Amino acid sequence: MGRNITNIDGIKISSIHSGMYKERRLDLSLVEISKGSSVAGVFTKNKARSDAVNVTEKNLKKRSPRYLIINSGNANAGTGKNGLSDISCYIKEISNITSCKLDEVLVFSTGVIGERIKYKKIINSIPKLYNKLCNNGWDDLSKSILTTDKCTKTSEKRITLNNNKVSITGVAKGSGMINPKMATMLSFVATDIKISKFELNKLLKDITDTTYNMITVDGETSTNDSSIIIATGKSNVDYKSLKKTEKEIFVKNLKELYLSLAQKIVNDGEGATKFIKVNVERVSTKKLAKEIAMSIANSPLFKTAMFAEDPNWGRILCAIGNIESNVNDLSKIEIYIGNILVFKNNSIYKNYSESKSKKYLKNKNLEINIKYNNGKESAVVWTTDLSYEYVEINAEYRT
Repeated sequence: MGRNITNIDGIKISSIHSGMYKERRLDLSLVEISKGSSVAGVFTKNKARSDAVNVTEKNLKKRSPRYLIINSGNANAGTGKNGLSDISCYIKEISNITSCKLDEVLVFSTGVIGERIKYKKIINSIPKLYNKLCNNGWDDLSKSILTTDKCTKTSEKRITLNNNKVSITGVAKGSGMINPKMATMLSFVATDIKISKFELNKLLKDITDTTYNMITVDGETSTNDSSIIIATGKSNVDYKSLKKTEKEIFVKNLKELYLSLAQKIVNDGEGATKFIKVNVERVSTKKLAKEIAMSIANSPLFKTAMFAEDPNWGRILCAIGNIESNVNDLSKIEIYIGNILVFKNNSIYKNYSESKSKKYLKNKNLEINIKYNNGKESAVVWTTDLSYEYVEINAEYRT
């Protein structure tokens, strides 16, 4: 076992090497969820999504799941009828071994698209996975879901509500194909608070909109993105019975945990050398603010300039101008690199210092600040630069 991560009462996990990868590494996990738990999920909007996502979303609507089966190394996407039939085969094996119903199993896959999954290896591994289930498997789970990731992403919170302890633990994976059309990767979070599925689903969607849906590495949305939250209800705390202030404390900590995981994904972006916060303020609507921030964050020209540590602010201005809006006059906007004012009154700022901007861009953590000056709304997006290594990683992904 690896380092200790806070266990969640009502959750058991096991992870093994099943043979999805040639090298010996953890690549398959089984998660057991106690009866009576509430489970919610949000999923990719990619129309070519894997049958793993389709099966999971369908089963989640039917009843409360008892098991999650998660593999890395193969996305099981773009595999036609075989993809669904292969999933059915190993779900049946899980059902046989655990005595759960077929639709009490949720399925998650991540890896190469278009190759048939090694379903027999999964089937052969299920008895071993079931026998290995234990309370302290979060660290191994975080390792087993990695693909091109260079490091695991974990986060945990322990808070006191109504004089009782509540724990929240989460793991995620993601490095490339990161763009918010829900989830942007695989994410598994659990808490021991008691909360209804309706409330949990609402919380997840709201928090996703300000965390996972506000990160981007390369503007690509995967076929398999899924984010799941489980509430086992094993603590002595019932969300419904909490005072308003205590509910706010729980939501605040839950959001912080998701934001931590989201930012760890960006920090581990494929080939990333910069962690960039794009902050857009004083906009007429939140939707427009996000579109402006995303246009900058996803611009290959902006991202390569950041990699080169080149304060080519014209690329930022261009990205802003590419957004469809009812604002045709951009003369009011202000562009800052960090806190250095670059552009104002529709031209380069009279006291702008390019040498200071170049010095600032040598930092790993950067901020781009935009004042649109036509409203009161704002948005923050986190992104990376675009390096030679990103091209190398994705050029050699299958070789």
